[in-house]
Amino acid sequence: MSRLSIFPDKADGTGVEKALPLVVSTDPAVIQSALLERGIGFEQWPAESDLAPGADQEAILQAYGDAIARVQRDGGYATVDAIRMTPEHPDREVLRSKFLDEHTHAEDEVRFFVEGCGLFSLHIGTEVLSLLCERGDLIRVPAGTRHWFDMGSAPRFCAVRWFNNSEGWVAQFTGDPIAKRFPGLD
Repeated sequence: MSRLSIFPDKADGTGVEKALPLVVSTDPAVIQSALLERGIGFEQWPAESDLAPGADQEAILQAYGDAIARVQRDGGYATVDAIRMTPEHPDREVLRSKFLDEHTHAEDEVRFFVEGCGLFSLHIGTEVLSLLCERGDLIRVPAGTRHWFDMGSAPRFCAVRWFNNSEGWVAQFTGDPIAKRFPGLD
């Protein structure tokens, strides 16, 4: 079940090292509204039940073809692909470490979770919004938004990704260690 937690971005002075949430919701309407107020897109798509577990990129893109084409057209995204991450992936630790540092992108970061889950944390103004995305969730993080992503120590997800550039995932790291103060996926 998708979950949104909203935290203050500063320590509260109580000596608690990790921040505590001000708001927590699993209600899709509340999640969508709270994110939309802050310029973040969130949709829930019906899961394709006829998609085989472990389906390859071609099968995934075909199964969600109409919805993928709509997002690609509406956002002007040049390319789309699917990524699968498993606990056996040889680069999982390196990739997790890279994604865990706060960063921005020159383009929107748009992801649809075909399988599994991941935790997007968005640093917007004086808040950090942590969104647990699961199967059927689409998130659209606008260009320039400070954020990080935790796929967990034993990642298990498949996601469709949209890009405006041919290089794919390109990040500008902020150097802010803020992500260490907030709960991760594990």
